[in-house]
Amino acid sequence: MPLINYGFLEKIIPKAKIKKSFKNAKGSYLRRVRLATALFFFGMGLCFSTWASRIPDLKSILQLSEADLGALLFALPIGQMLAMPISGKVVNRFGSRQITIFGLLTYALLLTFLGLPTKAWQLGLGLFIFGFFNNFFNIALNTLGVHTQQLFDKPIMGSFHGSWSLAGFCGALLALIMVALEFSPFQHFVLVFILILILVVFNYKYLVKTSDKKAEEVHEKVSFFHIKDTSLIWLGIISFCCMASEGIMFDWSGVYFKEIVKAPSSLVVLGYTSFMVTMAIGRFLSDVLVGKFGPRKVLLASGITISSGLYLAVLFPNLIVCTLAFMLVGFGVSNVIPIVFNATGNSTKVSTSNALTIVSSIGFTGFLIGPPIIGYIAELTNLQYSFAFIGVFGLLISALTYGLKLFK
Repeated sequence: MPLINYGFLEKIIPKAKIKKSFKNAKGSYLRRVRLATALFFFGMGLCFSTWASRIPDLKSILQLSEADLGALLFALPIGQMLAMPISGKVVNRFGSRQITIFGLLTYALLLTFLGLPTKAWQLGLGLFIFGFFNNFFNIALNTLGVHTQQLFDKPIMGSFHGSWSLAGFCGALLALIMVALEFSPFQHFVLVFILILILVVFNYKYLVKTSDKKAEEVHEKVSFFHIKDTSLIWLGIISFCCMASEGIMFDWSGVYFKEIVKAPSSLVVLGYTSFMVTMAIGRFLSDVLVGKFGPRKVLLASGITISSGLYLAVLFPNLIVCTLAFMLVGFGVSNVIPIVFNATGNSTKVSTSNALTIVSSIGFTGFLIGPPIIGYIAELTNLQYSFAFIGVFGLLISALTYGLKLFK
């Protein structure tokens, strides 16, 4: 980060005013650093939501069945999982700032290629590469977020993840406009790439320039069989429980409203929308809540809120109650990942990028296997029992937070 020298002002301005000017300039610059970091999180969310918004169109263009599409979509998380063992090393080697800048540009460029396939295997290959590079960018960006947090004396990590959630709404809104104007997925994706390019050009120089001293002092090898800081395992399990709950809301909330709530077709999307709204709001409020009550109390409340929402939906499957219940789930999951990732970055035994690799790998497994577990349980019983099973995960978050001394 550049240093601002106000020494030349001493001849014409009193010393006290110089200090005040320096303090104001520093605060102004830090706010710009925070905004730049938040915009990179926004860019990441915009790319992902843009892709997701045009899945139905690509399904029609390639004439895919539901089974074909399901198999192709699985290529994206496979790419992410395969990148996990090496993403932390790459971020350590080249730095979180460099990988973040390169990563967002690459991520947006790869998005444009997803609009070009004329055959199913081409889309599958594109999704695999898209997911593979997404993991590098994800680790680098969250590492950068942790380093940026360390410059402030108040919590700000939640606002970064809130920016990602906000991008989901903006991406969906932009998609509606693009479809109304009859833009093809490729044309839509190119427009988003141009927007991302503008975002990077005007903000990259404000990203934190830092090196990970922990990574410099030791040559780390990420191994899930020999982890120097065992608290990372527990943080990973908390992340797993949250992301499993989040994953089923992304994939199954609409199905729940259609098959269990029996909502009218025009209101089937209400469950997903209510969840997304409170998740975004909750992430922007997360920093305030953590600053006032501390991460431990917020996590305890978040776990209980997740379970309460899921069990309300199970016990009272009507439109109004389930809408409110899914809002509770959204608010509950909103706080967990920002708190866990910030705690992960504070590890004194493992570099920030490698620590995030370990925790996010465990957590993302929940996002990956949670929705299929719902399907298997629903096949044997029904969807209500599936949601009741996932409701246990919220209680587990609170139990682990209460029982372990991971948070103050």
